[in-house]
Amino acid sequence: MRESCRNMARRSSDSPAPSKGQAARAVGPDFTREDRLLGSGARCVAGIDEAGRGPLAGPVVAAAVILDPSRLPQGLDDSKKLERAERERLFGEIVASAWVGIASASAREIDVLNIRGATLLAMRRALHALGDPPCHVLIDGRDVPPRLRCPGTAVIGGDALSLSIAAASIVAKVTRDRMMHRACPTYAGYGFSRHVGYATAEHLSAIARLGPTPLHRMSFRPLRPDLLDAAE
Repeated sequence: MRESCRNMARRSSDSPAPSKGQAARAVGPDFTREDRLLGSGARCVAGIDEAGRGPLAGPVVAAAVILDPSRLPQGLDDSKKLERAERERLFGEIVASAWVGIASASAREIDVLNIRGATLLAMRRALHALGDPPCHVLIDGRDVPPRLRCPGTAVIGGDALSLSIAAASIVAKVTRDRMMHRACPTYAGYGFSRHVGYATAEHLSAIARLGPTPLHRMSFRPLRPDLLDAAE
């Protein structure tokens, strides 16, 4: 991986810079931050993002992605802006052309650590899942996870600014959605394949009828035991 990353950095620095007119027309995330780091001597740069901070059920999933500058998939963007079919297409292109690490933190870990702590844990696990660490990581949000194996930079709104973070957001989102779809037959009646754990009317009705499952985050409203007791 180290040799491949050196080659990737060399190809990136050899590629022509976009003209001012091209930059003005550019919309969405780009490779500017990665190119800057590669140009300053970094062998390779990873982007990290997560999916699943808000749902009532299921894990929070994080992905770390090192893109090959010579094989950037076309159409990368914040996963929330893409239709499901486009996310699935890009997921296949990303895993075929990039180094990818994927990890998660469970509902129980979310309850113990809180969602912020569990998200940072999942991000750190995703970076470890890459194997050899990159020279630098770009992380969506305000926080750099503690105890990383390399320097990191937090990028607010990074999935709309950095191609590496956008790629990580797609990988994390598709992976998490697939996990919730697989869980649907095990927990019949909850509709996980439709709402993937978010607090839809269908999901809230199922919780009221059937009670929580092991996938539910009991520290979240309206599942917290103290709130359930108060409602009775």
